[in-house]
Amino acid sequence: MDLILQQSINAISLGGIYAMLALGLAIVFSIVGLINFAHGDIMTFGGYGIFLALVFGMPPAVALAIGIGAAVVMALALERTAFRAMRGADVVTLLITSFAVSEILKVVFQNTISARPVPISFPAEWSGTYQVGGATIGVVPTVSIIVAFASLAGLTWVLKRTATGMAMRAAAEDLEMLKLLGVRANRVVAVAFAISGLLAGIAAVIWTAQRGSVDPMMGFFPVLKAFIATVLGGLGSLSGAVLGGFVIGILEVLTQAFLPDTLSPYRDAIVLALVIAVLLWRPDGLLPGKTGNRS
Repeated sequence: MDLILQQSINAISLGGIYAMLALGLAIVFSIVGLINFAHGDIMTFGGYGIFLALVFGMPPAVALAIGIGAAVVMALALERTAFRAMRGADVVTLLITSFAVSEILKVVFQNTISARPVPISFPAEWSGTYQVGGATIGVVPTVSIIVAFASLAGLTWVLKRTATGMAMRAAAEDLEMLKLLGVRANRVVAVAFAISGLLAGIAAVIWTAQRGSVDPMMGFFPVLKAFIATVLGGLGSLSGAVLGGFVIGILEVLTQAFLPDTLSPYRDAIVLALVIAVLLWRPDGLLPGKTGNRS
């Protein structure tokens, strides 16, 4: 029972990170049709923002805020300099552009900061544990769950209760119609990228707190898993992205905890096989979006 509780906390914590990253991908994809593989590098940039802020003597809480802000700024900068000019291009061109931007950013990180992991030291109490019954629960996973759910709830409120959120949802349905109605499409798309960067920045905070370091490849694998989550949930579906993120996180943790030792090396393959099985059952994802395109 204690093991189940402990692993459940870990699973929800990891799923929350994937869900935030998947939601960031889904928001941008639903509006401009871009699968932004540079999203992981935005997350990495947020991690480096935290690192540099701590190097310059900023308090940890301020450093975290700077990291999140850095991710938002990077997302907006990429939208303005790299992706706005490509708006309306076919999906392959957009995909190649995002890969190119991602590779450029990795090279910049490697040559301007370090190709190796750089340590990030948070206060010792942030990495402590506490007991619930006989289970040992980490502070970081618990905080990450609270932050993830608070972020997702806040974003849901913005999307459903604010004029900007409603404009974004309308843009996801039909961007051209939104332009005809006089809504400033560039502003709506920029807000979508800013929210995407905000989620990547929050994910960077949680990820660096768990790992204690940042490196140029930090965001690659989480965003790869987040992309799988968006496909599993249904491309173009925001609620599907969140569901897919939690499903992938839970599958990863449960297979890591309960697979026999002989099968442990095949954990990722087993998780992907389960995802493929689900997609064979529901090809458009668990909660398909109205504008999602499958290839």
